[in-house]
Amino acid sequence: MSATGSNTVRRPSRSGLAVLFGALVSLLTTMLLSAPGAAGREGAEAAPTAALTEVTNFGSNPSNLQMYLYVPDSVTANPAVVVAVHYCTGSGPAMYSGTEYASLADRYGFIVVYPSVTRASKCFDVASPQALKRGGGSDPVGIKSMVDWVTRTYSADTGRIFATGISSGAMMTNVLLGDYPDVFAAGAAFSGVPFACFATTNGSEWNSECSGGNSIHTPQEWGDLVRNAYPGYTGPRPRMQVWHGTEDDVLRYPNFDEQIKQWTNVLGVSQTPAATDSPQSGWTRTRYGATGDRAPVEAISLQGVGHNLYANGMAARALTFFGLDSSGPAPQPQPGACKVTATTSAWSTGLTGSVTITNTGTTRIDGWKLGFTLPSGQSITNGWGATYAPASGAVTATNATYNGTIAANASVSIGYQANHTGNSARPGAFTLNGTTCTSS
Repeated sequence: MSATGSNTVRRPSRSGLAVLFGALVSLLTTMLLSAPGAAGREGAEAAPTAALTEVTNFGSNPSNLQMYLYVPDSVTANPAVVVAVHYCTGSGPAMYSGTEYASLADRYGFIVVYPSVTRASKCFDVASPQALKRGGGSDPVGIKSMVDWVTRTYSADTGRIFATGISSGAMMTNVLLGDYPDVFAAGAAFSGVPFACFATTNGSEWNSECSGGNSIHTPQEWGDLVRNAYPGYTGPRPRMQVWHGTEDDVLRYPNFDEQIKQWTNVLGVSQTPAATDSPQSGWTRTRYGATGDRAPVEAISLQGVGHNLYANGMAARALTFFGLDSSGPAPQPQPGACKVTATTSAWSTGLTGSVTITNTGTTRIDGWKLGFTLPSGQSITNGWGATYAPASGAVTATNATYNGTIAANASVSIGYQANHTGNSARPGAFTLNGTTCTSS
């Protein structure tokens, strides 16, 4: 198959058949000796490696999507599959060149599928009744066919199929996980909306109420929309990671919380975070149902960031959530491995907070982040023993260079000063590297 997916075959003349046959035997012998990784695949269909390739005739495709594929030279046996879905006005090739999924596939050996819209808007259908029902037609059916083609051709691991996307692709990620919970293990949606939030019945691709952040439902209502896409399904549901900028002016920020409500309900976990931290300045990460890298729901809010939030490095974080990076499935930290003692001493409009972190586990901690939420009206003005970000709300204190190691049964003391507007209480809960600590 060529890089454009053309499979044109020209019939040779009789006089050239013998020469052609001999050349083919030689070529096939060379391929068999030099490409043992192709064993077990449908070799006639397999795409070239280390190149973006268009695949045609991949199966049912009611909305005429294009399928682009990236298979690394290092593709593993029974590889995982990542479906990377583009934004409005984008394309599969643009998603390939504008994200790091192909280079990460080179590192970790998985396969990347890049669906590509052919309709004029270059937006995925996440609105029609057909799109919001398992097997109903439109884009989700075509994408499911792409996954099936890869699974057949490369004996892909059906337990490690993932979806991720940006904007329209993030909305499609929500749709794919709702329509095909038996296909996808997890998803990562960058600037999206909940499943069925964009639903329309008049043929329109756009839903202004949803995009404006005005579609507000209870968790149960959101969860029912997902469950109604595949009535009667009782199997496991895919995990979800959502990303959103607080200043998104295309798909407004309330859609972030609505996705959290939806997927915590679908997965049957509490809406109260099990862990809160700040993996990067201006980011607030909350995890629901567990505290580790593969929690059922993970949500990352980017303060002051608009709709185009995707940046290099985020794909790697999605892979960590999927469990596809070199660390593999992350062990869940065990509660009770830390203790925090915190006090405050207040005056008229200010206070001093003193915090002691004790490692009550049996192994040394090398590098730590302490997460806590300041009471309303408090804002940190300076601190010692750690760096603090952001100054209010969900705060992460990151170790200094001299106190990053805490031996088993050892302690570290830090502190901060803060302004307050009347509430001078200490934070009520703490997490250390994602683990909930006992506190007093």
